[in-house]
Amino acid sequence: MIKGFVSWSGGKDCCLAAYQARKLGIEIVYLLNMVTADRQRSCSHGIAAQWLLRQAGAVGIPLLQFPTTEDNYRSVFTNALKELKYDGVTTGVFGDIDFEPHREWIENTCQPSGVTPVLPFWGRSQNQIVKDFIELGFKGKVIATRSDLMGEEWLGRTIDNQFLQDIIHLNTSITLCGEAGEFHTLVIDGLIFKKRLEIRDAATQKRGKHWFWDIKKVEMVEKVHGVYS
Repeated sequence: MIKGFVSWSGGKDCCLAAYQARKLGIEIVYLLNMVTADRQRSCSHGIAAQWLLRQAGAVGIPLLQFPTTEDNYRSVFTNALKELKYDGVTTGVFGDIDFEPHREWIENTCQPSGVTPVLPFWGRSQNQIVKDFIELGFKGKVIATRSDLMGEEWLGRTIDNQFLQDIIHLNTSITLCGEAGEFHTLVIDGLIFKKRLEIRDAATQKRGKHWFWDIKKVEMVEKVHGVYS
């Protein structure tokens, strides 16, 4: 089986991409996440790095976190891929859908390391991707929104059919997967999870142009005979 990693934000698209990768015959051996220079927050969604580590523990796949800045992001990412390639990882899985500059960045960054990029959702309908996420039983929470498009009342909402309908009625310019950064999610359960995350405490916070659901406490719930205790 091909050894691969998933470019990891903790959100719905990367989780669903990890599931799809297994169906493509790719064994996901690492999750790759870029964090701020102080290692406190994920660069992609601004969530505290510790909660992504907790999430990876629930999934059961090691999470590699590399500290970086805006100036050296590409070089750090490229060096991380070279380390993975040396470890026998030949494929990188990305949850990107239709933003061409992202695809170009991925291809140009993977090429020097010899890692093959796989984008299982590229060109697919965002509506169908979200529906697949919901119908397959994944559970995700909104953890960040662009304040000019979505207010703080969206924070903590579950990604379900009602959410999908409300997004459509709210503003037709908002992409259903949040591909343009309108909102971000944290997945707490699903087919790739061995345990479920329970968010026990969180507070709303405004930072710059975004609202954040600042998580304070998370617990992992064990499965007993396939059912959560």
